[in-house]
Amino acid sequence: MAMKPTEFDGAVPVDGYGPGFFRVGGKVFHGPVLVTQGGGRDWGGLQDSDALIALSGQIDVLFLGMGSDIAHPPKLLVQALEQADIMVEAMASPTAARTYNVTLSEGRRVACALIPV
Repeated sequence: MAMKPTEFDGAVPVDGYGPGFFRVGGKVFHGPVLVTQGGGRDWGGLQDSDALIALSGQIDVLFLGMGSDIAHPPKLLVQALEQADIMVEAMASPTAARTYNVTLSEGRRVACALIPV
């Protein structure tokens, strides 16, 4: 059975990750990264809620990668995002990156904010 490559229709997936970094669209980011269909950019981490809230109206779901393990995001952050009509799904960063790629390939309006492993 031949494998077909995943099509992203011009959107930018997470290509890979390792200790302290992510590769998005061929570019390496050290530290936390915010990824949208247009590409990745440095992100200030959980304290940088403004960058996430600015995605209101552009995305429906934010996959929040909490590092190596699943952790609960700050309640105030989740409340602020929900008020901005952004649903938040917290998970480990590797899982968030994979889930982002799959839903992005389906043409959905998603983003991921990832804390390094």
